[in-house]
Amino acid sequence: MPVSANLRGLADLGLKPSEVFHNLSYEEIYQHELNNKEGVVSDNGTMMVDTGIFTGRSPKDKYFVDEPSSTGNIWWGPVNTKVSEAIFDELYGEVVKFLDNKKLYVFDGHAGTNAETRISLRVVTERAWQHHFCTNMFLRPTKDELANLLPEFTIINASGYKNTKYKEHGLNSDVFVIFHLAKKICIIGGTEYGGEMKKGIFSVMNYYLPLKGVLTMHCSANVGAQGDSALFFGLSGTGKTTLSTDPNRKLIGDDEHGWDDKTIFNIEGGCYAKTINLDPATEPEIYAAIRRDALLENVVYDETTKKVDYSSAAKTENTRVSYPIFHIQNIQADSKAGHPNTVIFLTYDAYGVLPAVSKLSIEQAMYHFLSGYTAKVAGTERGVKEPQATFSACFGQAFMTLHPTFYAKLLGEKMKKHNVNAYLINTGLVGGKYGVGKRMNLPATRQIINEILNGNIEKSEFEKHPVFQVSFPKAVNGVDAQILNPRNAWADKAEYDKTAADLAKQFVENYKKYLTGGSKEFDFSAHGPVA
Repeated sequence: MPVSANLRGLADLGLKPSEVFHNLSYEEIYQHELNNKEGVVSDNGTMMVDTGIFTGRSPKDKYFVDEPSSTGNIWWGPVNTKVSEAIFDELYGEVVKFLDNKKLYVFDGHAGTNAETRISLRVVTERAWQHHFCTNMFLRPTKDELANLLPEFTIINASGYKNTKYKEHGLNSDVFVIFHLAKKICIIGGTEYGGEMKKGIFSVMNYYLPLKGVLTMHCSANVGAQGDSALFFGLSGTGKTTLSTDPNRKLIGDDEHGWDDKTIFNIEGGCYAKTINLDPATEPEIYAAIRRDALLENVVYDETTKKVDYSSAAKTENTRVSYPIFHIQNIQADSKAGHPNTVIFLTYDAYGVLPAVSKLSIEQAMYHFLSGYTAKVAGTERGVKEPQATFSACFGQAFMTLHPTFYAKLLGEKMKKHNVNAYLINTGLVGGKYGVGKRMNLPATRQIINEILNGNIEKSEFEKHPVFQVSFPKAVNGVDAQILNPRNAWADKAEYDKTAADLAKQFVENYKKYLTGGSKEFDFSAHGPVA
C-alpha cells in the first residue's frame, strides 16, 4: 500500500514494509487482532493476549549506547548498562532486515499532556495488539495533530527477533532493549511484553525533561473539587493505581507524571493496572474500565465461557490490563492540575513495623524518596522464607536515566517552593511480619488518605517513632487506633523491637551510597531511621 506523507520517515529508518497500518481506530485494531489470531475475546468483549515467556520487563536486558552527547549525564551501573555504537548499529541492521517486507503497525502520538514540554513519538510494531497497547497508553493525537506530527523519538519493536550473537556481543541474553539518545531511537528484540514500550518512553522522558528543570516521576496523581492535587509514589503492588483511583477525586493519571513550573501533568494517555485478585467491590473503577478497547495481558480464563479468573496466577502474578484513561469515569479532562498540595509515598512493609501513616519533613521526604523502600514477601521466590527489603531509588529506579540525586534535588526544591506536605503510608502488614501479620485493611488506608487530603489529619496529636524518627498520629477519624502505632499491634513487643531495628539497619546501609565522594548535599541520614 502507498505510504502517506507523514510516514515517509520509515524509509529514513531503513524500513521497507509490505504494508503499513497507521494510527488505526479501535474498531480497526480489533479486526486486525481477530484476523491475525493474536488474541481471544473475553465474555464482556475485552481482547485478551498472552505475551509468551516474558510476562514482565527484562531489566537486565536494557542498554544505553555509550555516545558523546549523553554519556556524561547517564547514571551508569546495573540499571543503565553501556553498549557500544558498533553493537547498536549491528543489531539495528538486523532488526531492519527482520522487518523487511512485513506488515507493520505504526503509532504516532505524544508523551506528556503539557504541549510545551511533551515529546512526539513513533512506535513501529509487528503485531496489532502491540499497536493497541500503544494506542491505549500514549497520547492519541487529533486528526490535525497527526497530519503535522514529526516524531522526535522512535521505538522499533521487532519482538520476534532474537539476538543469537548476544554472547559475542557481551550482552545478557538474546533479548535487548537498546536506547540511542543521540539518534533518538530505541530498538527492542526478543520480548513480547508490552510494558517495555511504555517504560521505554518513560526512561526517555526521565532523561530529557529533568535536564530542562521538569521533574519526571513514577507516581499516580489526582485532584479534588477545590483544585487540591496529590501525588502517589510507590513501586508495583503498593497500591498506586488503586489508591489514586477515587470516586471523589478526578484521576490525572496512574503511573507517570511531570512537574514543571506551572503544573503537574500526565505523561501518558492511559492506565496499566495489575489485575491479580481484582475485586469489583474494592476496585470498582478499574474493574469497570475492563471492557471493549481495553487490553488484558496473560490472564487466565474459562476456555468455554471466556470469563476471566482474576484470582489465578497460573500464568503470572503480573497479570495486567491497559485501557485509555477515558475508561475511568471520573478523570481530569486535560490530565493536568496545579502544583500538588500533598505528596504520598506508598510502601508495602512486609516486616509490619512501619506506622500505617507517618508525616514527613521535607528532609525526611527526600530521604525516603531516595530510599524507595518496599519489601518482597516470603514465598514469592524460591528460597525466600523471610521478608526481603527492596530499595528502589525515586520509587522507580529501573526507569531513572539520570542519577537519583538529580531527581531528589528537583523534588526538594519544588516541595519547598510550593509548601507541599509529605506522608509515608504503609500498605503492607500490621501486627507482625509476613506469616503472622495481616495486610493493612484497604478501606482503612483509603480513610487515612481521605483524612490527609481533607486536612483533618493535621489536627491530630503526633508521636515520634523512636527507630524510624517519623511522626505518626495517635488518632485518625474512622480508623482503629490499634494500627496507628505499629508496636502496639504486635503481641510480642521484643520481637517488634528486634525486627524494627533490623529493617532500620537495612535503610542505613542502603543510604550510604548517596554519601560517597564526601558530598553533604544529600546527607539526610540524620532524618532517617536510627540503626
